[in-house]
Amino acid sequence: MTGRLAGKVAFITGAARGQGRAHAVRMAGEGADIIAVDVAGKLPSCVPYDSATPDDLDETVRLVEGTGRKILASAVDTRDFDALRETVDDGVAALGRLDVIVANAGIAAPQAWNEITPESFRDVMDVNVTGTWNTVMAGAQKIIDGGRGGSIILISSAAGMKMQPFMVHYTASKHAVTGMARAFAAELGKHSIRVNSVHPGPVNTPMGSGDMVAAIGKASETNPQLANVLTPFLPDWVSQPEDIADAVCWLASDESRHVTAARIPVDQGSTQY
Repeated sequence: MTGRLAGKVAFITGAARGQGRAHAVRMAGEGADIIAVDVAGKLPSCVPYDSATPDDLDETVRLVEGTGRKILASAVDTRDFDALRETVDDGVAALGRLDVIVANAGIAAPQAWNEITPESFRDVMDVNVTGTWNTVMAGAQKIIDGGRGGSIILISSAAGMKMQPFMVHYTASKHAVTGMARAFAAELGKHSIRVNSVHPGPVNTPMGSGDMVAAIGKASETNPQLANVLTPFLPDWVSQPEDIADAVCWLASDESRHVTAARIPVDQGSTQY
C-alpha cells in the first residue's frame, strides 16, 4: 500500500460485502476514511441470491477499522434519496470532507425476456439507475464545496458495454449507468471532478453464487446459442472483488487525474468482440 488516498474520504454504496466491501477495504488501505451504506436487508423478489445482512456490514466495518482508518456505516436503501443525503451530510460533518463517490450498489435478475414482469423491470431499474443517480446527487455537491476536485466512479457491467443475455432489464440499467457517467463527467468537469464507469465481467461475489448460476442456466435453456456471448480472452472466467477494487482505487487516485468520461472494462476481454 502506498497511501495514495491519504487524507481523502470516500462514500461507497453496497458496501456490506462483495465488490463494495473490497472497494472500502482497498481504499482504507490506501489511507481513505469511508462513509459506507448498504441496504443490509431484503432485496426485491426477482433477485435469486441472498440479501446482505447487518452482520455483513459489521464485518466491513471491522475490516476497514483493521487498516487504522475510520468508517461510518449505515443501513440505507439507495432508492431513498433523503436517507442517502442525510448519511452523506452526517459523514462529511464527522470526517470533514468528501473526495470520492463509488456508486456500487446494484442487483441482477436472470430472466428470459418474456418472463420479466413489470414489477421486476421497475425494481432493477429503480435500484441500478435511480439508486446510482441518488448516490451521485447525495454527494457531488459536497465534493464541489471542498474545492479540491474529486472522483466519482459508477459501477456498471460488461452488460453496460455489450449486453447480457437473459437480463433485458439489467442490460438496460447498466447502459443507463454508462451514459450517466459520461453526462455527469461533462457537467462536473469544470469543478475538476472526474466521472468514470467501471465494467466488470463475472465476479466471485454472492451475485455470482450458486443460486444465481442456476437461474442463468435455467434462462439459458430458452436460447442455448447465447450462452457464450461473453466468452473472455484470458484463462480466468471469473474475477475476484479485489481485482475490481484495484481499478476503482486507481480511478479514485490522482494517478488517473486526466481520465474522465471513460468506460473501464475489467472483464478479461469479454466485451471486445
